[in-house]
Amino acid sequence: MNGIAIVMLIVSITIVWGGLVASIVFLRRRPEVEDLAEDPDLVREDADRAARPHPSRDT
Repeated sequence: MNGIAIVMLIVSITIVWGGLVASIVFLRRRPEVEDLAEDPDLVREDADRAARPHPSRDT
């Protein structure tokens, strides 16, 4: 391997693993919202949507 290939390998590894670390840090600081299921309006809308037929099915 020549020098340019090694530099590109290090850059690509840094981008991939750095993105993974950044996403883990972001999710640890701002986790997904868990209390949406307790909202009665959202629960009712989900039940109404589940009762309707799927728009792309003919059955």
